[in-house]
This record gives sequence, C-alpha cells and structure tokens, in this order.
Amino acid sequence: MILKKKLKFYGIKDINQIPQLEHLSSDQKYAMQVISHILPFRTNNYLIEELIDWDNIPNDPIFQLTFLQKEMLEESLFERMSRALNGNHAPPELNQIIAEIRTELNPHPAGQLTANVPYYEGEVVNGIQHKYKETCLIFPAQGQTCHAYCTFCFRWPQFIGNADLKFATDESNRFQEYIKSHKELTNVLITGGDPMIMTASRLEKYLLPLLQPGFEHIHTIRIGTKSLAYWPYRFITDPDSDQILKLFEKVVKAGKSLAIMAHFNHWVELSTPVVKEAIRRIRNSGATIRAQSPLVKHINDDSSIWIRMWKTQVSMGIIPYYMFMERDTGAHAYFAVPIFKAFEIFRTAYTKVSGLARTVRGPSMSATPGKVVVDGITEVNGEKVFVLNFIQGRNSSWVKRPFFAKYSETATWLNHLEPAFGLNKFFYEDEMKFMAQRKSRDVKIENDFNYHSKLRR
Repeated sequence: MILKKKLKFYGIKDINQIPQLEHLSSDQKYAMQVISHILPFRTNNYLIEELIDWDNIPNDPIFQLTFLQKEMLEESLFERMSRALNGNHAPPELNQIIAEIRTELNPHPAGQLTANVPYYEGEVVNGIQHKYKETCLIFPAQGQTCHAYCTFCFRWPQFIGNADLKFATDESNRFQEYIKSHKELTNVLITGGDPMIMTASRLEKYLLPLLQPGFEHIHTIRIGTKSLAYWPYRFITDPDSDQILKLFEKVVKAGKSLAIMAHFNHWVELSTPVVKEAIRRIRNSGATIRAQSPLVKHINDDSSIWIRMWKTQVSMGIIPYYMFMERDTGAHAYFAVPIFKAFEIFRTAYTKVSGLARTVRGPSMSATPGKVVVDGITEVNGEKVFVLNFIQGRNSSWVKRPFFAKYSETATWLNHLEPAFGLNKFFYEDEMKFMAQRKSRDVKIENDFNYHSKLRR
C-alpha cells in the first residue's frame, strides 16, 4: 500500500530547511546561490527523501540532476555574477547583468523563438510550435513549471520569470483553431514545463476539445512529463489522481492514442514502489508510456546505466523511445558528451538489450534543421566519418537520407561538424537558408497585415 505524501517544494531560499544539505560546505551552498540567479532551481521532498543517495554527494546522479553545481557556469561568468551580487548594484543594473549572462547561454536553441512559431489569420499563435509537418507542440499557460527543475533542462527560460523568453498559450484558445484548420497535423504534444503540474480540470480543457468534431485528423495525443520520475504520487494519492486516470481513459475510449512521454534519466528513478504503482495505473488506463532522456555527463554517461534503464523499462511495459544529445543551451558545457563518445555509449548499450528495447533511437540532436541521429562511425575511402540521418526534418524529404561529417573527438553538436569528402556544406543547408529568408519575409508580411488590420478597426 502506498501511503499518501504531501508535495513540498524547495527553492533556493529554502535550502537551509533541507537537513541533508548539512553535508555541503559553505562554499558549495554559496555557489548554489550564485548559480540560482542565472539558472532556475527547484526540488521536492520525494527527491530528497526517496531518490538521492546522500552518502554519495556530490556524485549522486539524482543530486547532479536537481542541485546546481558551481561548474554549471563557466568560471568567468560565475565570477561576474558573484561580483555583481557582492557589489552595490541597484536592482535594474543587477537584472541587466543577469540578463546578459543568460543571453550568453543560448536561451532558445533550434529557432524556437522564430522558426517554429506559427501564424493564423495574420497573427502569431501564442503557446504552440509547429516545426514538423505532422506534429504540433502545445505549451499550456498553467503548465509552465515542474515538480522539480532538471539542471540540464533545455527549456530553462520557461522558469526564470522573463515573459519574452516564455512560451505559453493565452486565453483566446486560438491555438485550437490553428490545429483544427491544419489537417496535415496528426498528433499534438502537450508539453511545458510539465502539463502534469496542472489539476485534472485544467488538463481537461486541453484534452477534451481534441476529442470533438473537427479534430478527426488528430490521431495521437502525447503528454510530455517528468512527473513519473519527480512526483509519481500524482497518479496515486494526489486529490485528483483518480480523475486524471479517468481522463486518460476517456481519451482512449474516444479512439485517440494517448502516449505519456516520460522523462527518465537514470534507472534509480524507476526503482521506488510508488513509481512502479504509478506506471501500473497509467497503463491500466489504456495509455502507453514511452521513455526518453538526454545523454548527460555526470548523470548517465555510462552504457551500463542505459542497459539497466532500458531493460527495466521493457520489464515494466514502457517503450524505450529516444536517447537525445544534450542541447546547446544553459549548462551545456558542463553536461555535454562528445558525439563520438555518445555514439559508443549508445551502441554498446544497444548491443546488450533485446529487440524489445531496440525501439530506442539515438543519439539524436534536436537541431534547427531537424532531429539528426548519429547512425555510425566508419571509414570511406580512407576518411573517418560520422554517418548521420534525419529522423525528422523541416522538409520531410530529408528524412532517412544519409549524409556524412568529418570525424571529430571534440564536437558535441551538429553545428560543430564539417561536411566530409571535401564538400563545403551539408545537403540541406541551402534550403535551410531559403526557409529562414522565407520565414523572415512571411513574418514581415504577417506583421504588416496585422498592423493594417488594426488600422482598419
């Protein structure tokens, strides 16, 4: 029997209320304070009491996953922030320094603020992204936080209180009209933040309209969530846990495929009785669970971790889905694993699991042109190369079209790679430039349309 547990959040102002942090030195606590002005920090009592091994600090993977470390900022940026906090800066000046440091951390990679934002009837549609033809991402306004914040999170700008860097739906629900009118869409991904931070009644407002006439082209609804790892009580003993599961059942009975896109970064997150019960209850609702994670240094950069994690997931009825490369944003330099090493970790783990776990794809980079997977490392005519492929592309004709990059032991992201065989560009680059120019032109046209429409009103 799972005993009820009340969720308790801990922010940076609450760290002295965490008795386990007595293990940390004053310098470590001070570093957390400094970093927290740049990157968001939140943890909770489940992580502290049931997942972190406090005898293995600071190396414990869950501790690294949720507690800020000094090295997550380059030394020059850390010292700049530290000096600013110890100086006599007025709040506007201090905020400017913070904003400048955050800008250096590439807060919105892969064109999220520009290339992925759709328009409808002459205006930006707030809170959604439409990068790939068949898929639309929805960012519910009420779901733009999490039960805890991952230190590696590529969506960290969602949590720092800057409206200019935040995606969220507005109250107009124009995003629903956009989805209804775009019949090429077959699935939506409700993401955040974490949608499962919302109450069942709020989540209903995003799910139930998709079951109505006009949305027949939407076959699959996905919910991206870390709640199974960070607060599995959400599906068992929270006040509306049963209502959540009944909502899942309603979606499935309406003929939609419902997929819970679970973020598990380490097998430890799958080890507690409460997470096992939460997984059982979700699967009984008719929803499927797929698991994905980035490959991140200090947390899971070891093939044995992935072997155990994938085997555990399969035994629990979860479908291994993606191994991502850590995105080029935030504390990327601290967490990034070189591409060559990522492939070797993936390949080693992949060879040690059954076909049921080989549903997983990776290592994959969610870059501006699309999701690029490293298929191999080989030699062609004496040149050592990476074999690359698109799993998803801004142009769907790019998918499964192999291309080659020069082998590198330092590259950690697509834009660090050079074309192989003496070529001066990858096959998609000219079209990407054209797409960017067209998007810029279309935005101007849409802005002009919007301006003149307001004049006419």
